[in-house]
Amino acid sequence: MYIGKVDGVEFEIKPSQTILEAAISSGITLPYGCRSGSCGSCKATIIEGEVFHEDIIPGVLTDQDRSEQNFLLCKTYATSDVTIASLVEKKPDEFPKKITPVRVEKLNLLNHDVMQILLKLPAGENLQFKAGQYLEFILKDGARRAFSMANAPSDDLIELHVRLIEGGTFTNYVFNEMKEKSIHRIEAPIGNFYLRESDRPMIFVAGGTGFAPIKSIINDCHRAGVERKIYLYRGFKTHKDLYQDEVVENWKKNINNFEAINIYSEEVVNGQEKSLVHKKVIKDLGRLDLFDVYCCGAPGMIEVAYKEFVEAGLNPNSFYSDAFTFAQK
Repeated sequence: MYIGKVDGVEFEIKPSQTILEAAISSGITLPYGCRSGSCGSCKATIIEGEVFHEDIIPGVLTDQDRSEQNFLLCKTYATSDVTIASLVEKKPDEFPKKITPVRVEKLNLLNHDVMQILLKLPAGENLQFKAGQYLEFILKDGARRAFSMANAPSDDLIELHVRLIEGGTFTNYVFNEMKEKSIHRIEAPIGNFYLRESDRPMIFVAGGTGFAPIKSIINDCHRAGVERKIYLYRGFKTHKDLYQDEVVENWKKNINNFEAINIYSEEVVNGQEKSLVHKKVIKDLGRLDLFDVYCCGAPGMIEVAYKEFVEAGLNPNSFYSDAFTFAQK
């Protein structure tokens, strides 16, 4: 057993716990988001002590972070007593997390393996969040499942895109047992994936249901009158995986400075060559030093995209990501 200290408050850390898990179980509030090492919300400095840090997606921590003893607490284990200084401070425009009941208003099958869930909050309740953030379903056994919110903050209903995962207990429940009008509990908002202030053109890269938070951001940008150039690249394996293309077509008609393309890695569609989505971005746009990139999808896609985008000139600090990891139970 080790002792952790943050802001003068001590807490116990078991060898089997990450520092974040230990802090939460002791009732200490630290910033966090995904709890899987992809969002960067729990970044902190280890002032004193020794730790072991698991591998994470490249780009979440910079070389400078590592040299300054900055770590992600959700992936860090103490190997001695430690003193921690949190780097992520609460901003005035951030919204507090809350747990609330929701009702399933509508279930819509969007393609062969993506279900749209529309959730309604209780009368008089509203959920304030930044476009791009996510929520967690709180299951009966206390387990949680995270899904990005696809609706804009001004929308009345919460929209989720749930992909059916082979062997995934919760996603199988969604597809086979979840009923309209059923009541569930969620906690939100969570996450560090949202639009940053800038005047640079934006590239949005979505793998599969990684489209959900990007849909939220683009709709929010449109309603707020953001005039920055937007490029949207959506990656799929085959054409049958495409969904909500009508949403993108509507954006093409109504949003100035907006371009979008669907990329397929395993099928030629309308004469378009097969490609990985990140490679198509580089082929089309070349040097990326003048862009901000928002990338959402599987961790492997984000890892490769980050590496090759930086090689194409992207400033590492202009790459923002949300990696989707899938629970099997």
